[in-house]
Amino acid sequence: MTSAKSWVIDVKNAKRYYETVAGTVKALDDVSLQVASGEFLAVAGPSGSGKSTLLNLVGALDTPTGGSIIVDGQMLASLKESELAAIRRDRIGFVFQAYNLIQVLSVRENVEYVMELQKKPAALRKERSLAILNTVGLGDKLDRKPTELSGGQQQRVAVARAVAAEPAIVLADEPTANLDSHTGDELLDMMQKLNRDFATTFLFSTHDPKVMERASRLVRLHDGKIESDERR
Repeated sequence: MTSAKSWVIDVKNAKRYYETVAGTVKALDDVSLQVASGEFLAVAGPSGSGKSTLLNLVGALDTPTGGSIIVDGQMLASLKESELAAIRRDRIGFVFQAYNLIQVLSVRENVEYVMELQKKPAALRKERSLAILNTVGLGDKLDRKPTELSGGQQQRVAVARAVAAEPAIVLADEPTANLDSHTGDELLDMMQKLNRDFATTFLFSTHDPKVMERASRLVRLHDGKIESDERR
């Protein structure tokens, strides 16, 4: 049994409720989930099941109505906004469905951006960005702008940016949703390689059966509750 101290994500009885004209919406309803370092875990379920809500809570982009979220040993509710920003910068990498690249920056500059915020030396930023971009097959496109890349290539840049800062966790919200089947497969191959090579924990939200098949652990949500938790 993995000890509590080794969980990189520890969600305990998390709730996220929203008040609407129609009444209370329980986007996440008493969810507990523990994730060990190095896992490649997918959270699946229909729209409205709570997948993105869970990722937003773990990523310190939202706060729970109840329960607790511990990320990389830090109780998020006990932290100031500046401390939460530091965790998002240093310990969590984000990959969004819409890529969220900075259009005026080159591929390399996008990947170096978080490391620059971390005040890493220029030589280290250059070395690490080149190594990661070579890993994701974009070493020949360092000076291209995002608009000069295909959707699949832009998502590779987004993944490279997320991993370059050496986070404990990469949160990937529907990363294959805008990609064709072949490009999605290539992206997943790459993410699995990064998971193996760097022991980075990946937590996906997804509708994609291919992501579910690749995951070493599959958690299914329904109506804000965990329906099943299967390890492969």
